[in-house]
Amino acid sequence: MPIDPYILLLLGTVGLAALFPARGPAADVASGASTAAVALLFFLYGARLSTREALDGLRHWRLHITVLACTFLVFPLLGLAARGLVPVILTHPLYQGLLFLTLVPSTVQSSIAFTSMARGNVPAAICAGSFSSLVGIVATPLLAASLLGGSGGGFSADSLLKIVLQLLVPFLAGQLLRRWIGGFVTRHKRVLALVDRGSILLVVYTAFSVGVVQGIWRQVSPARLGGLVVVEAVVLAVMLLLTWYGGKALRFGRADRIAIQFAGSKKSLAAGLPMASVLFGAQAALAVLPLMLFHQMQLIVCAVIAKRRAREAAAEVSAAQPAAATRTAVGTGTRSG
Repeated sequence: MPIDPYILLLLGTVGLAALFPARGPAADVASGASTAAVALLFFLYGARLSTREALDGLRHWRLHITVLACTFLVFPLLGLAARGLVPVILTHPLYQGLLFLTLVPSTVQSSIAFTSMARGNVPAAICAGSFSSLVGIVATPLLAASLLGGSGGGFSADSLLKIVLQLLVPFLAGQLLRRWIGGFVTRHKRVLALVDRGSILLVVYTAFSVGVVQGIWRQVSPARLGGLVVVEAVVLAVMLLLTWYGGKALRFGRADRIAIQFAGSKKSLAAGLPMASVLFGAQAALAVLPLMLFHQMQLIVCAVIAKRRAREAAAEVSAAQPAAATRTAVGTGTRSG
């Protein structure tokens, strides 16, 4: 089973925050740096996203609407249904984190990677992930305001202003400046990817430091964590089945169904973590825990599925080749006769 090395770094950051949480003036410095890191992340998101590619992808609008519906409609409905598990299986803070998980956009990189591995429609996966990220900049905060309300870290006019200033304004600035800095961003993709990941680690350290200082980890027992993992496994299984067989019911081809399954069943850790730090404030540590667990779970399960889809595609090609050879031989024999 694949273990994402970045998850190990995230867990190490959580451990560092548990042993050496930022306190006093250090906490203020970490909070300011985290705020700047979130703004930088969304600036880079805007600078990377090609508006032209996104517009070109509109030609496959049925697929993109299907993925968006899975991401921002079906997922949240499952999150709302999980409300009935409180307080027997989930605590209220863990449920808030689970509900927030269902509101974040889909991934881009892993959706593309698994779609390619499974021999699916890679261009469709690229566009679907890009659309989801773009829509999520606005949809995720609005859905959080509607579904989480005041319990989601005190969502208010002040929270809305923070979202606009820390997420939307940097993203739009990146889009506007893409014409001049797009080449630089592309050429230094690997270095900027390290900046992305380092920024997220800083956000995680700051959020979990606050949690440790406030003693919120006493709210989470091993039994509660086990219950959360089971609930997330059920949510992921439902979405994987729904995206695959729903795509078939909607009469998409196999390659498109693969793109729908991988883009429509995932949630983005990279987008969700900084959003949670803005939306939840001091409660961000428990809010991001379900997302971190789900991220690793979706990587493991989707890797297995992608390999299976690839074997199925290879088997179909192998089965088709003898049949094609037979038809060719029969045609040649008929002409000779």
